[in-house]
Amino acid sequence: MTPVFAHGSLRLYLLSLLAEEPRHGYELIQALSDRFGGTYVPSAGTIYPRLAKLEEEGLVTKTTDGRKTVYAITDAGRAELAAREPELDAIEDEVTDSVRRLADEVRAGVNDAMRTLRAELASAAREAKRDAHRVDARQEAREAGRDARAAANAAAREAEVAINEFRQQLRTDLRSQAARGALPEDVVPLLKNELLRVRRAIVEAIGRG
Repeated sequence: MTPVFAHGSLRLYLLSLLAEEPRHGYELIQALSDRFGGTYVPSAGTIYPRLAKLEEEGLVTKTTDGRKTVYAITDAGRAELAAREPELDAIEDEVTDSVRRLADEVRAGVNDAMRTLRAELASAAREAKRDAHRVDARQEAREAGRDARAAANAAAREAEVAINEFRQQLRTDLRSQAARGALPEDVVPLLKNELLRVRRAIVEAIGRG
């Protein structure tokens, strides 16, 4: 699997999660998993060393609540977030792109259809949240020059609807045939070949645009 976060990005992203509310380590892992629709779940060995580094730098503190260690952002941590807001916005875009990329990787496996759907829903939710966060006076001024991008995004959403409809219809057809014991062995290889052929044709058409 290709890397999800660029070097140093996860550290800043963890800081932004703690700015929302104090969390213990498992809650941070779960929050990251939720944002990626379950396609990426960081290990404890990935999260805790970065939390220790943030604590060492005075950007977070930790307290013990029973058997749980709860991490909270400090004023210095909030100051760093404010100073690096443009960088954090770029990381948010990277996360959105990573969700789409991971969804593509999951989609390659037929048995991962449900995980693909979760990733697509997570991506759509992230886009909606990002758009709502950025609709301000500056964003409205920039939107005047983005008609082409808006049209492209609308076309992409329409394409996703068509893909979902195709997937649902084909899944129904396959399950119906399988229930009757009438699903030939060459169906899956045929499906994979046809999907690859269609993808290549779409990529070629996009390249000519």
